[in-house]
Amino acid sequence: MKLMRGLPLLFACATVASAQVAPPAIEIAPRSNSTVQRMVVKVADAPNLSHAEKLRLIRQHIKYVFILFQENRSFDFYFATYPGADGLYSKSADQIAGFTQPIVNLDGTIGTISPFKIPASVVDANGKTVPLYPTDIASVNHSHLGIAHKLDLDANSIAQNDRYALTEEGVTLIDGKPSKLPTLERKQFGELVMSHVDCDAAPFLWSYADRFTLFDHFFDTVIGPSGPNAIAMIAGQSGETQWMLHPNLAEGKNGTALPMVANAHPYWGLAQDAAGNPAQPKPTQDKNPAPNLTFATLPLSFMGSDIEKTTAADYNPVFDLMDVQGDIKKIAGHGVPAINWGWYQQGYGHEPTDPVGIATHKNYVIHHNGPQYFGYVSDNPEANIHMHPMGAFFDDVAARRLPSSGVFYVRGGYGNIASLPPADPNPHLATVFNGNDDHPGYADSGISEAFLAKEINAIAQSPYWNQSAILIAYDESDGLYDHARPRVRSHDAAGVPLDQGPRIPFLLISPYGVAHGVSHELSEHSSIIKFVDELFNLIPLADLPDEERARKIGLEQHGQKDLGPADDKVEGVGDLFSGFDNLRLLGKRKPLSPSYAEIPEAQINSFPHMGGQGCHALGITPTDSGKPNPIPADFNPRPDTTPGIPTSGTWIP
Repeated sequence: MKLMRGLPLLFACATVASAQVAPPAIEIAPRSNSTVQRMVVKVADAPNLSHAEKLRLIRQHIKYVFILFQENRSFDFYFATYPGADGLYSKSADQIAGFTQPIVNLDGTIGTISPFKIPASVVDANGKTVPLYPTDIASVNHSHLGIAHKLDLDANSIAQNDRYALTEEGVTLIDGKPSKLPTLERKQFGELVMSHVDCDAAPFLWSYADRFTLFDHFFDTVIGPSGPNAIAMIAGQSGETQWMLHPNLAEGKNGTALPMVANAHPYWGLAQDAAGNPAQPKPTQDKNPAPNLTFATLPLSFMGSDIEKTTAADYNPVFDLMDVQGDIKKIAGHGVPAINWGWYQQGYGHEPTDPVGIATHKNYVIHHNGPQYFGYVSDNPEANIHMHPMGAFFDDVAARRLPSSGVFYVRGGYGNIASLPPADPNPHLATVFNGNDDHPGYADSGISEAFLAKEINAIAQSPYWNQSAILIAYDESDGLYDHARPRVRSHDAAGVPLDQGPRIPFLLISPYGVAHGVSHELSEHSSIIKFVDELFNLIPLADLPDEERARKIGLEQHGQKDLGPADDKVEGVGDLFSGFDNLRLLGKRKPLSPSYAEIPEAQINSFPHMGGQGCHALGITPTDSGKPNPIPADFNPRPDTTPGIPTSGTWIP
């Protein structure tokens, strides 16, 4: 097998080497404004609690977990300059992996590029101020192989993070010479991948970080795009254990192999779904759907002591349940009642923008729906009743229809059910950048922030706030540059690095949360699963017998001990407890009020948010303040939809 540079075939069962040194679990960020400062509890003032003590208190106070699941941003893209976080300027440039990396110029000469902030505007050749609209950017390469190339692992599986620009250009260096010349568009993508924004372009995210807890060592689980990480959000893997039990599934073509590393559509709901299950949206036929996924997930665990009754309603139990028979028995005997849950995704069903009685599924992104990949959810009327359209989330919260506790996921998609327009007035882009899940290429980050705020406001204005943990999570990085080094622990059948992937944003919001905190806890999507496991006393997915059986095969036949769920048995996967304030849990400080979490509706619907002056409004000074901003002369945030050079004098935003 010929291996690419940076993609060594390493099936070591020993712990993978890592350059990370664990800092203190939680710190308080530098002072911002008086409103936040009044809520701050010094870490030194908080009493120590054992894990068991803290778990008991969290179980006492937290009954609802809301996972607001966003799309495709790296941590450094949003929080590279957040004070107190592990950002681009928290150390010297020579200590930041990939801070300076090669880029090929149009004439074939080799230049360098470093991270830079996307400005709100530039001055063109005619002296005219031209707005760039940094809330609307193109999507870069976030394929499995693309991200693996960008990470550029050395022989010890440590990421160098120095091939982001070259990968976007589609160029390799051979003896210091480029394999080909990039086009202007590809060079601009090589520049875009190194860009970032701050509190002026993303003021709501920075406000939530300022008021609650930002996690700065949260990574995606799978090196790859959205589909595998939507699955990992509920499974802690993308199919390693099914691969071990059925090795032939590693031979799938066109992105259908297991473990999943591409965006193959779920079998359920496609034209190939012979049962014609009416509960699933029906997009056009996909010639290469993913296989029916049959490994354990939280939705399986959520069935609790009702699991045998619930799975008895499955339309095709032989097909859907073949790999979880032992898991079902163990869950059934665990003695934990069924856990309420819901997956709310825009376009899944009838939305307020649809004609009466007709669900158009217009804005539905099918490969973002993790549960839909699993037959024991999609092919079971007793299980798929937990999947809903996004509008139903607002209706259910407003009408107080949620049960007494549970776990609820909320996802946007193409377009937005509030019909909010993007910041860029270009009429063409109004039909391109109107999504609300923050995915570059089709979502406007201002619209996406607005929907986050609407979701959080809805919870804050309900009785659920007092017992809630709200988790703002992203699925993957979009392939945007991030300097932190993931802890690579496994490889797929081709020897390409698999888990874990680049760092992504994550925030924890709760009345019992740490105010103005920065958590350095090592975490990933599996940490959300681990938190839910512990909160609801579920057996970790990694400890279920069928997953253990497959994991043993991974070690014995492939020399890999971590092929499987990462909510247990895997080092460096925390449980998010650092985001909760011990004094508030003990009742020695008041819980944070719902008004503290709310953003005024008028502010939500006014674009750009905070007038484009979020840093000033929040009282935050980004860590690059006063430093040079090395914007490339030909930079364009949207090389594919608004081609050309913004400073040329002829470019149209």
